Amino acid sequence: MTAKNHKKVLITGITGFVGSHMAELLLKEGLVVFGIARWRSRKENLGNLNGKVIILEADILDSHSLDQIMVSVRPDLIFHLAAQSFVPASWTTPVSTLETNVIGTANLFESVRKTKINPRIQIACSSEEYGLVEKNEIPIKEDNPLRPLSPYAVSKVAMDYLGYQYHKSYGMQIVRTRGFNHTGPRRGEVFAESDFAKQIAEIERGLKKPVIEVGNLETKRDYTDVRDMVRGYFLAGLKGDPGEVYNICSGKAVKIADVLKILLSLSQIKIKIKKDPSRIRPSDVPLLLGDNSKFKKLTGWKPQIPFKQTLEDLLNYWRQKVDTNGENRW
Repeated sequence: MTAKNHKKVLITGITGFVGSHMAELLLKEGLVVFGIARWRSRKENLGNLNGKVIILEADILDSHSLDQIMVSVRPDLIFHLAAQSFVPASWTTPVSTLETNVIGTANLFESVRKTKINPRIQIACSSEEYGLVEKNEIPIKEDNPLRPLSPYAVSKVAMDYLGYQYHKSYGMQIVRTRGFNHTGPRRGEVFAESDFAKQIAEIERGLKKPVIEVGNLETKRDYTDVRDMVRGYFLAGLKGDPGEVYNICSGKAVKIADVLKILLSLSQIKIKIKKDPSRIRPSDVPLLLGDNSKFKKLTGWKPQIPFKQTLEDLLNYWRQKVDTNGENRW
């Protein structure tokens, strides 16, 4: 992996879960890392990266602030990771989801175009775009029909095709990646596996009764460790063919019930499971299992971190966080 021709890198959404891990990787590669963050963004994910990355205040919905950053930084490589990324939230706030993910992406592309710079741009699209997948279409390849089943998925389809359109219309070096589920330390608690880990950590600390609340445990997802995922994004940014789209995934599906089982096995406490109807989505994709052969053939990428290790690291992250913040016992 080499980035000697890409000295200045810009990350949108640097304070987020994926953005913070991307920043860590790029710093290890010896690059100068700039990050876009809104003034109200929480910086806790950056941890000890403060002072090592250059944070620039902007909002992808404010085109003027983006224009100023493109002029001043003139990045060689951009990783577009800023998004409203929680599927259930898109049901309650579909308009803001579309604004952030679609208008924000268009603003970024326009700023690059107007500034007349020519960076390579990786945009983080999503496996949720595939939506309703037929049994004979599994594992999912990049040319599979897109049948989105949530406002979030629709927003990502639009973002995805904006990348294709701007490449074709203006020759911009945009590489599209459809990342399947990814998790690990610092994953937001609204996501199932992270919510499970947080509840277990709270139970261990005596902050919660030994009952874990769950939603639909029957869906199956293709999980990759976030640290492997950002390595994939980096390789896509360096080696991906502009205009092309690549699945980044493990190629293995895990039932959510089994994710919970692994996490429970990592605790010494006996914990009961309770179904919570409020955690059920209006519609859900039953199975997401990807085919990564196109990306693997191009870059040689493959997951390196075992899934159990990923979940153990996630649980330990929540144990530390709960120990730091926990005060009152139930």
